[in-house]
Amino acid sequence: MEKKLRWGIIGTGGIARKFAQGLRESRTGRLVAVGSRAEGTLKPFLKDFPATGHASYEGLLADGQVDAVYISTPHPWHAEWAIKAAQAGRHILCEKPLTMNAAEAGKVIDAARSAGVFLMEAFMYRCHPQTARLLELIREGRIGKVRLVETVFSFRAAWNPESRLLNRALGGGGILDVGGYCVSMARLVAGAAEGAAFADPLEVKGVGQIGETGVDELAIAVMKFPGGMLAQLSTGVRLALENRVRVWGEEGHMDVPSPWVVRMDAGKSILVVQREGERAQDVKIHADRGLYAIEADAVAESINKGESPAMTWADSLGNMRTLDRWRAEIGLRYDGEG
Repeated sequence: MEKKLRWGIIGTGGIARKFAQGLRESRTGRLVAVGSRAEGTLKPFLKDFPATGHASYEGLLADGQVDAVYISTPHPWHAEWAIKAAQAGRHILCEKPLTMNAAEAGKVIDAARSAGVFLMEAFMYRCHPQTARLLELIREGRIGKVRLVETVFSFRAAWNPESRLLNRALGGGGILDVGGYCVSMARLVAGAAEGAAFADPLEVKGVGQIGETGVDELAIAVMKFPGGMLAQLSTGVRLALENRVRVWGEEGHMDVPSPWVVRMDAGKSILVVQREGERAQDVKIHADRGLYAIEADAVAESINKGESPAMTWADSLGNMRTLDRWRAEIGLRYDGEG
């Protein structure tokens, strides 16, 4: 039996719990250690997900039983701990956004390259077979030449100025939290439309509503890509929208009813294809594991290559550059960015 990848988790928040749950379904990995600076959250986490507990992130990185780490801290600490993980020789799956900006992302990638370790930004939807099927349909020309993609990811968080979502010091706001999904999907579709892995926008225009805590509560962008495809993106943390992806071609359109958190368990998801003059067709996709188990296994499958085709280093860097441009459009800079 092949040895399973031994995972350590940095952080004990909600997303860390989802990943830990996913590891229980994983074919390739198992949880062996958890690191947290807060004893009040570490003990309950270990009760639900038994593993070696560390009262510091440094302790987890020094744990010889850990092969790979999942970084689930708030955004501003991603770069620091990804670099330290690389220097410790640990493979890295880092929650989105990879860093606060493209300059930091470049430093993380350089650290991974220098250390010879795996690094992937954790856009879990990229690993799911639903996304692969969407790209296949685009490349097959099922709806003709793609002209427009609409991506939406926005929700209404409870009002708490100290929360991660609304606190500037914690990297709050919609663009960094969930806008990265919208950008990554638009770039993915634009690439597929032109026979490439992804494409970066030629133009980025944006507007946003910056709230009293100094973060973007709602933001909208329009982008133009090589080949002429346009994109409309909407994101936010204080307004619940219909989270979806729609791809419009010259011969019809496709709807992705659940593009981001496809489903947490095994089972079917659907894409809806509507060709002009024809009845809408449900394209069913079956996954035998949940979303985060698939993500963990995607890491193991590519770990010897250093990066995964689901989210390459060049792709992550391009995504961060586009997010930087969107934030610049609405005048949003975080402390320490100059």
